[in-house]
Amino acid sequence: MSSLSQELIFLILQFLDEENYKETAHNLEKESGIFFNVKYFEDSVNNGDWDEVEKYLSAFTKMNDNRYSMKIFFEISKQKYLETLDRHDLAKAAEILLKDLKPFSTFNEDLFKDMTLLLALGNFRENRQLSAYGDAKSARAAMLTEVTKLIEANPLLHDKLQFPRLNNSRLRTLINQSLNWQHELCKHPKPNPDIKTLFMDHSCPEPTVSPLMNSMPEIASFAPLGAHGKFQGTSALTAYLGGWMANASFLHQDVSAGPVGTSTLNNADPENVLTRSRPFGTSDEVHNRPINVLPVRYPTQSPAHTMYSTDDLPKMVVANLNQGSVIKSMDFHPVEHNLLLVGTEIGDIALWEVGSRERLVLRNFRVWDIAKCSVVLQAALANEHTASVNRVMWSPDGNLFGVAYSKHIVHLYTFHGSDDIRNHLEIDAHTGNVNDLAFSQPKKCIITCGEDKTIKVWDAATGYKKYTMEGHLFPVYSVCPHNRENIQFILSTGTDGKIKAWLYDNFGSRVDYDAPGHTCTTMAYSSDGMRLFSCGTSKEGESYIAEWNESEGIVKRTYHGLAKKSVGIVQFDTARNKFLAAGDEFVIKFWDMDDVNLLTTSNAEGGLPASPCLRFNKEGKLLAVSTSENGFKILANAEAVRRFHPIGSHAFDPSRITAKTAAKTPIIGTYATSSSAAANVGVADRNAQAMAMMVPVSKEILINGENRPFPGMKPRTVNELEQSKIWKLSEIAEPSELHSLRLPDNLQSVRVARLIYTNSGQAILALCYNAVHKFWKWTKNGQTPTRKATTSVLPHLWQPSSTISMTNDISDTNLEDAVPCFALSKNDSYVVSTSGGKISLFNVVMLFEVVTSFLPPPPAATFIAFHPQDNNIIVIGMEDSSIQIYNIRTYEVKRKLRGHHRMVTGLAFSTVLNILVSSGADAQLCVWNLDGWKKQACKFLQIPSERMPAPVAQTRVQFHQNQVHVLVAHKTHLAIYEAVKLECLKKWVPGERSGSITDAAYSCDSRSVYVGFEDGSINVLTATLKLKCRIDPNAYLPSSPCPRAYPLVIAAHPSLPNQFALGLTDGGVHVLEPLKTVGKWGTSPPPENGAGPSTAPVAAASDQPSK
Repeated sequence: MSSLSQELIFLILQFLDEENYKETAHNLEKESGIFFNVKYFEDSVNNGDWDEVEKYLSAFTKMNDNRYSMKIFFEISKQKYLETLDRHDLAKAAEILLKDLKPFSTFNEDLFKDMTLLLALGNFRENRQLSAYGDAKSARAAMLTEVTKLIEANPLLHDKLQFPRLNNSRLRTLINQSLNWQHELCKHPKPNPDIKTLFMDHSCPEPTVSPLMNSMPEIASFAPLGAHGKFQGTSALTAYLGGWMANASFLHQDVSAGPVGTSTLNNADPENVLTRSRPFGTSDEVHNRPINVLPVRYPTQSPAHTMYSTDDLPKMVVANLNQGSVIKSMDFHPVEHNLLLVGTEIGDIALWEVGSRERLVLRNFRVWDIAKCSVVLQAALANEHTASVNRVMWSPDGNLFGVAYSKHIVHLYTFHGSDDIRNHLEIDAHTGNVNDLAFSQPKKCIITCGEDKTIKVWDAATGYKKYTMEGHLFPVYSVCPHNRENIQFILSTGTDGKIKAWLYDNFGSRVDYDAPGHTCTTMAYSSDGMRLFSCGTSKEGESYIAEWNESEGIVKRTYHGLAKKSVGIVQFDTARNKFLAAGDEFVIKFWDMDDVNLLTTSNAEGGLPASPCLRFNKEGKLLAVSTSENGFKILANAEAVRRFHPIGSHAFDPSRITAKTAAKTPIIGTYATSSSAAANVGVADRNAQAMAMMVPVSKEILINGENRPFPGMKPRTVNELEQSKIWKLSEIAEPSELHSLRLPDNLQSVRVARLIYTNSGQAILALCYNAVHKFWKWTKNGQTPTRKATTSVLPHLWQPSSTISMTNDISDTNLEDAVPCFALSKNDSYVVSTSGGKISLFNVVMLFEVVTSFLPPPPAATFIAFHPQDNNIIVIGMEDSSIQIYNIRTYEVKRKLRGHHRMVTGLAFSTVLNILVSSGADAQLCVWNLDGWKKQACKFLQIPSERMPAPVAQTRVQFHQNQVHVLVAHKTHLAIYEAVKLECLKKWVPGERSGSITDAAYSCDSRSVYVGFEDGSINVLTATLKLKCRIDPNAYLPSSPCPRAYPLVIAAHPSLPNQFALGLTDGGVHVLEPLKTVGKWGTSPPPENGAGPSTAPVAAASDQPSK
């Protein structure tokens, strides 16, 4: 079946569901086999409709298709059998046994015999394994949980479980669009077309000549025809930009043109129909002619619309910060809502944590590799070395940001949390100004436009140019990528006021409209992506803010309140799908999106330029606005004000900043190239000057060994000094300062050796030193709708009827000498585990049923990892220092790797670099290529001289989210290495009081590192190994006269970056989260001495303890 045919079936299924033809829809699901409706399947099971359950399942898979299908059919038949026994209907039970369960006897004869013996029992609960069986309802729910996991893991079903995301009544929408298109091409279009059938193409009949026709007014819109009682009628055309974008390939066919409005379908020129310009001021009522044969429901038509008031607008000034030069562009981080990126007129970029009023990063403009630049750019830089920032922009996921400069160049940086930004790509993008840039999330691209009248699309990972779009006759001023209905497109505006739309190809623009007043325009969508707005200023200073009807390319409404003669180009932004804001006439002006009249204004306590730059954060609770004194202010609404740090809670200590140390320590870029070293010195000097402006004139700064004030430094008032704030380490010492949960446990308490979250984040698996596994699972309820692990709800400790099935093989094993280890498959279905004996493969879905065992010692396994691309391949570190590549399916050792001198204690894969990094008790790291398993590099750790390691010290490795840098945890220190060459980039040595490090792990977003110590404390570090939070053991451990327990292992939640779990020496497992009112583990410390992290590789000097 073709993909379009499948999509048509999905549309029909949606239509049947909306029309309440449920049975027909489920029959179509079974006959087509493209969508397995889990909800319907679960309802059928809960209702005990076993015939329908089996029929529905059989339409997608048969019992013998694979082991998953076999297990699903078995569980269903077993449940049906037990329910029949519970009703004492022995005849029916015998029928089920022989008809449904007998086929499984060929695979497990003993199990079938046990099932048969149940017929002889008065109550099958007399069987020990079924003693916990409750009623039918609870048993069905438990069975469904396991069967659902099997369905999700079944390769025949897992691609058929998701229904595509569709707008409501999508099929009706397509029919409406078709009818509108047909009517658009009528030779004699009637104001009220008579649509009586969908079986034939629509065509208005030729009108009867009448002398009255010339005096008839044009009807604004058509009355809905054939309205269905269940649907709300609509009077607006349901087609939008995505609708006619879908026909883009048709637009460039060579078709003879006919007059618009008098063309037939055969001779009409779609290019003329779809790309004709609409003059500004033309209203929807003139051109919008919907034919609503099938009314369509939209979520936006719901009367229960979220209500906001002017109190929700950010109008209270909570920070006034000095950048040091005129601000040209700003953008808030999409996830970290207090992080603000700033670009200036002199080419500086800065990253601010506005909540703490800290500037984390400052970089000035510098070409990274002049030799690779064009001759034109080299000539331009020879005359002037500076360039202005035209645009800064975060990527949608916040892992990248781009900077567009006034000279040819676009810089891309990667963001690794806190003050850690790194050079990623330098692109010689355009000739002259690069006016704008934007990220396209579905395409993983960056879009730029410039003075050379082109738009270019680049691969955001490699910098490869994918498309060049030409068609603007004047420089391109802005770009706005978007997607609707899986169609990605780009809107662009020229300095001549032309608006064009493009697909991702080289075939030219699809539309050509005029901006209001032929202004220099920027365009932006509302937060939900459903409404399009523009703001522009003409050469004469006349400004317009407007909302657009995408489907027609016409202005839907124009907002009032902008100045007739604006000074500069007015900038604007949208927030909360409700508000618009623009900087004009030295104030900030606000509108309700649904009202053209000005809502309110704010002067932000004065000091704004005529047309300030402004930007909302993604929540719409903060607003950054540039000031006339080379800085910016942060405005907050009432909700955000409560989250802000109080101004002036700490005094500023100027002794921390010296020009000498600032010059020595580059501002940013842990991995900056040597070519940028000179630039960093200049940036540091400028940063020191900016910081100096914040201290009293009586305090002097050391410059080149002399005490003297900076030239031009002005005295600061007390109020101005209160703007400064010194960072303070977050110390958590009381249980009330965090959320902690000790997981329930009725088994023997033995110290935890290994700990891991399932990949779904819904369960935690522990392996204790007595070879017993413990498995906690959160169930779905009102407090945990996603079933993810949380400290607010106790999970259930899952146990099979026989605890031996959750225990590793320990025959002929000395548990004191064993090194327990396990690994979890990516689909959470299988665990490979050992405690010094044979390695066992457990089926998690079947409550830790042992599937097979292999590789008896010696040597014993000491670390296990699944191959990232093949769940049948595991990599095993051994006590004899070898690494074995083992195929579980064929029970075959494929390869043995040798490079370590003692047992292997850590393994980590990078799919990006295609390597395996191993670590051992010999304090050595090795890098292996996955293609041929050849050793690429090896290096011994730099053990701090003052800390002598134990004869055998385990070393763990874990890759950063970027899959390039690897975290190494040794009992004496932590370090970050570049994986390919094993270059040590960062090192952190703890203080003496904490004792040795027991374990460490990255948070799921790699922006934090959780570290456990022998004294029971937990440290939370930034991604650059700077301490930001310390958790005292008293905060999560009860006081006890016995020796204090401490964490042996740490596991981070796979999707909640601020949650982690601890496995303790007393056998307990604790889950920790910050208070909901705080939301994170402390704040990142400021750059030392006013500068950022060092760019130099770690050498001997790095062995000094971090302060």
